[in-house]
Amino acid sequence: MTEKQSKKRQNILLLVIIVIAIGLAVFFQFFLSEKADEVNTEITELVEKYNKSCPVPIQEGIRLDSVTLPEERLVQYNLTLSNVVKETAEVDVIKEEIHKSLLSTAKGNPGLRVFRDNDYTLVYSYSDKKKVFLFQVKILPDQYK
Repeated sequence: MTEKQSKKRQNILLLVIIVIAIGLAVFFQFFLSEKADEVNTEITELVEKYNKSCPVPIQEGIRLDSVTLPEERLVQYNLTLSNVVKETAEVDVIKEEIHKSLLSTAKGNPGLRVFRDNDYTLVYSYSDKKKVFLFQVKILPDQYK
């Protein structure tokens, strides 16, 4: 009888452990999902705020036209180089210089903190003054942390 009771206790104990584990998993899934929803809302509101002020000059010759969220954990800045025409520009040289500058900015700009904290990929898409696509610069989270 004791062997039968022992197996029954083990089964009950195992069942209790499984129920507790499932309960904890559901709780944490709900908690993490709620936090993700808060972050998504914060980022969506931030992008909407950016777009309300667009187009806006960023610096001499660079204008921010819009900001989008094309994929999960990816923010895209659409910019115009207002002093550049693709046919006469040295696009590779411009891209290289802008890439260096963007890496530095991504690491230190407090306005990008929410994206850094949540591992967003930053994409900067540039067009010339005629709205002709020039290039994109993609900065991955591991590049700016």
